[in-house]
Amino acid sequence: MRKNYSTGARWESIVGYSRAVKIGNIIEVSGTVSVKDGEAYAMGDPYSQTKRILEIVEDALNHFGASHEDVIRTRTFVTNIKDWARVAKAHEEVYGQIRPATSLLEVSALITPAYLVEIEVSAVIP
Repeated sequence: MRKNYSTGARWESIVGYSRAVKIGNIIEVSGTVSVKDGEAYAMGDPYSQTKRILEIVEDALNHFGASHEDVIRTRTFVTNIKDWARVAKAHEEVYGQIRPATSLLEVSALITPAYLVEIEVSAVIP
């Protein structure tokens, strides 16, 4: 059975996607950027953006009764690969003991220039 989770973010209706989708014991969390109260959060700070993104991801996982411990893969996109160490530090603070498979890729741009980082997550729950 498919279950969709939406947060009501404006991009969800414009693009036609859900923040997260659960089918069986698999949860996929859509690409997530750093937003707070509908606005870009921590502009210019890739570490803080990553921390905020992982909070949003955690909320989506919690909606389905999961947590970061259930994450098996993360995909991180950055607009400047030179930010990798700051992004990796925030990622390690959450996933250092969990150690999911991961990718960190540079992209030419995200949906708006204020966003420096976007993260997708896959999780499996028992």
